[in-house]
Amino acid sequence: MMQRRHLLGATAGLLAAPAIASAQSGAPSSTWPTRAPIRLVAQFPPGGLVDTVTRLVAPPLSAALGQNVVVENRAGAGGVIGTDYVAKQPADGYTFLMTHASVMVYSAATLPRLPFDPINDFTHLALLVEASSVLLVKGDSPIRTFADYLQAARTRPTRYGSSGIGSAPHMLGAMLAGTANLTQLDHAPYAGSAPAMRDLLGGHIESLIDPITTNVEAMNNGTLRALAISTPQRLPAFPNVPTFVELGFPSLVQTQWVGISAPKGLPQPIAERMMREMPGVMRNPAIVTRTTELQTLPRNPVPTGPAFVEIMTSELATARQVAQRYNITAAS
Repeated sequence: MMQRRHLLGATAGLLAAPAIASAQSGAPSSTWPTRAPIRLVAQFPPGGLVDTVTRLVAPPLSAALGQNVVVENRAGAGGVIGTDYVAKQPADGYTFLMTHASVMVYSAATLPRLPFDPINDFTHLALLVEASSVLLVKGDSPIRTFADYLQAARTRPTRYGSSGIGSAPHMLGAMLAGTANLTQLDHAPYAGSAPAMRDLLGGHIESLIDPITTNVEAMNNGTLRALAISTPQRLPAFPNVPTFVELGFPSLVQTQWVGISAPKGLPQPIAERMMREMPGVMRNPAIVTRTTELQTLPRNPVPTGPAFVEIMTSELATARQVAQRYNITAAS
């Protein structure tokens, strides 16, 4: 059985107004930051996408700000615990959250309640990187193409694994099943991607929908075969993997992003400083190299402030529509 590589081992208009207004102008002086450490809170355990991006960002951000930036993991409840922790911290520029779409979009759309408002309880600063989702089968699977997959899922029981009920991969699979009329396609939820991968490689499920990040090596070495990807255009690194769009499913465009946010009420000068610094941080050569290896890439230009809020708000509205249409509710 393949060992999944540890990522550390190798990675608006009116709707935006509340988050923008939360960056108050009655700020500490432009001398910020005057002390260390500055905390970057990762709300998932070490080794995953959020933790990896956080540890890549910390050194160049520290250099840019002239103070020590430390990574603090506060995992639990699918990222809700760490996110809620930051929402309740002082808005003084010394605690930031590595915001993740998994929590701010998909949990917000499918959980009956959250202890925070994903838009209005934060000052959202920048969207840093995005990871697309891929539909995967084993390298030796008899399902060799997306057309084969559609045929299978219309004629015999076919399962797709995901990292859990209400996750981005679950939503993508539900949309595929509904729009393609795949009457035999069933969802197999797991407590994370790793156990789902074990069952895929063990032959217990036929397919898996998962972020590309942790699967790049297996796709390259033939352990896994990608049948389709959720980007608008093909990835240059995987030119033979078609997009759902070109396969006739234009609504199946999806990414899971990681951004940076602060508690509501972050003083305006601090917010503006962070929004100026983050695009340069993301151009750091070490970050560019690693995010390219993981195919978890920054947008160009980096969306900051209102642009980031607009993306988040739009994706949350879409996710809520999908959750309602396909009756997807995660356990609280």
